[in-house]
Amino acid sequence: MKILKREPQLWRLRMETEDDLWALARMAREGMHLNMLGERRDQTTGGEEGGRAKSAERKKMWIRLRIESTEYQSFSEHLRIHGTIEDAHFDIGLHHTHIVQVRDEIELSWHQFFSSSDIELLLQSERASGQSQVALIVVENDEIVVFYVTSRGLREGATWTMRGGGKRGELKQSSKIASSFRSDVIHALTATLGDETPLILCGPGHARDALLNDLKAYGETRFMKSIATSMGGRSGANEVLREGLAGDLLNEYAISRETSLIEEAWLRLSTNGAVAYGKLPLQRAMDEGAIEKLLISADLLRDESEKIFGKSWLEWVNGLADIGAELVQCSTDHDAGKQLLGLDGAIALLRYTMED
Repeated sequence: MKILKREPQLWRLRMETEDDLWALARMAREGMHLNMLGERRDQTTGGEEGGRAKSAERKKMWIRLRIESTEYQSFSEHLRIHGTIEDAHFDIGLHHTHIVQVRDEIELSWHQFFSSSDIELLLQSERASGQSQVALIVVENDEIVVFYVTSRGLREGATWTMRGGGKRGELKQSSKIASSFRSDVIHALTATLGDETPLILCGPGHARDALLNDLKAYGETRFMKSIATSMGGRSGANEVLREGLAGDLLNEYAISRETSLIEEAWLRLSTNGAVAYGKLPLQRAMDEGAIEKLLISADLLRDESEKIFGKSWLEWVNGLADIGAELVQCSTDHDAGKQLLGLDGAIALLRYTMED
């Protein structure tokens, strides 16, 4: 995300990735204002012309909405923001929907100061804009699946399946079929990837190494790494993230850090370690200053209908600064984030184990 202007009550932003749309969908909430270029039909230009009905002209203009709701599906190419028009050349007071896409510029404003949680999410999105996309290829003997690692999720791309051959039959013929299958995948894969996109090849067995050797023979010089995993498919991709098998390559990605921290939380839960979840234990941990890191769904954090001891979560997490604790806003668009929802959307890693 490109920050073009930042004031306490107004941000001008340019969307640069689909992850930026994810972040804006969390920051743009009911009661805020969103201003961007949009289109409306000018009803004064309609009527009769030469005996035929003349439709109203569509005119482009800056339209400021008072936000009522947002719609965003994971990895979608656009974000829909619904509201009523407060400032435009005409149609003030009517409903309108802004469709925000990558490369659009918008202004987000509010009568209050933006919260520290929103500011942190904004700055995370700005930092993530400099990250290159990483392709994670899960390779098995008869199936190859490509996933794209983004800051906020694991997006599944194409799947190639070899029907017949490669598993049984005469060895030489089987090997020839497998080689032809890999060749077809390489041509399709390199045609869709950016020239500098790093490749992580993972999966059980040795099929991934065969694909890596073929890629090198094809002339690929991009960064490529082969990693052994115990599973194939999406489970194999998650194993790379969960175990940190890609080394430093994914360390700066939010999804990698969130996955690692949630895995640590599950480990502590299984050993009755320094961890707390549920509203009463979390409040007690806050009161004792025991929280080191709070992992919370970014959606729960901004859900005004959800309260913790009479406060919204946005108000409650302000207390973390007083005890030197870190707030980690998690996406639920990846498998580890979905596990967090099973813990009511929030869990704290503690400095010590609290006694019952």
